[in-house]
Amino acid sequence: MDGIPDVIADGLRVLFCGINPGLMSAETGHHFARPGNRFWPALHRSGFTPRQLAPAEQEELLTYRLGITNVVDRPSAKAAELSRAELLAGGENLVKKVLDVRPEWLAVLGVTAYRDAFGDRTATVGRQDLTIGTTRIWVLPNPSGLNAHFTLPKLTEAFGELRLAAE
Repeated sequence: MDGIPDVIADGLRVLFCGINPGLMSAETGHHFARPGNRFWPALHRSGFTPRQLAPAEQEELLTYRLGITNVVDRPSAKAAELSRAELLAGGENLVKKVLDVRPEWLAVLGVTAYRDAFGDRTATVGRQDLTIGTTRIWVLPNPSGLNAHFTLPKLTEAFGELRLAAE
C-alpha cells in the first residue's frame, strides 16, 4: 500500500500536515478518511470552511487556499508504528515540499510527530519559533479519534486559534 496524493498548490494560506495516512485513507485515497477522525469537523467548526467537507471532497480545500500533506507517506493503523528514522526523513522531505510551495502556514497535526520530525523535544501545541523559509509553523493536536486528550470542542478551539492567526 502506497501513500496518498497531497492536496497542495502554490499560494496556500495553510498547509495541514498529518502524521501519516491511516489504512482507510490509504484504501480510499482520501486524507482523514476514518469516520472517527475529527479533522473535517474541527476544520469546519473553527471557521476554515463554510460547511463540513467529506474526505472525498478534499480537493475543494484548494478553493479556500488550504491543503493537506503528511510527514510520512507510509500508511499504518497507528502513528506509533512509525520509526523515529521515518519521522526524521519525513521531516526533511516536508521542509523541501514547504520550500517549494511556500504556504503562509504549515500546521502539523500532532505534537509528538512534530517533535520527532523536527528534533524539537520541547515543542507544544500552538505557534512555533521555527520557520521554513517564510512559512510560519503551528502545531495542532492530532485529530485522530485515538487522541482522547483533545475533545472535538478543544480541537475546534485549537484550530480556531490558527485560523485567527492565518487571517
